[in-house]
Amino acid sequence: MSQENPATSENPATPYEKIGGEAGVEKLVNRFYDLMDSLPEAREVRAIHAKSLKGSRRKLILFLSGWLGGPDLYVEKYGHPRLRQRHFPFAIGVQERDQWLMCMDQSLLENVTDERLRQELSVAFARLGDHMRNQAEVA
Repeated sequence: MSQENPATSENPATPYEKIGGEAGVEKLVNRFYDLMDSLPEAREVRAIHAKSLKGSRRKLILFLSGWLGGPDLYVEKYGHPRLRQRHFPFAIGVQERDQWLMCMDQSLLENVTDERLRQELSVAFARLGDHMRNQAEVA
């Protein structure tokens, strides 16, 4: 169980705390995957996921918990994320990255009320998404 970590000027709130902790991360991830599962413009990124998104949802919740400054649940359960290595079997190009980011940006818009935080997270997710690309850009 994590200890409470009240925000002070010396110890500002983490993004995890700012979006509502565990419940906020779950809401963000669930909306993200609901969008991916329902938007026709996300069909290519949806196609590289399993038929059921249950496992993907759970793993992303665990990962984002630590990535956003909360409990490092993914590492506790699975070890180092090694994101590129774990995603290498899947063809991730510009299109898949952009579709993933489209769904995440929409979920951020709907779930993160702090505009500055939302923009910071969008930029961080864009860097992460670009890091995950493993297919050459087609000219």
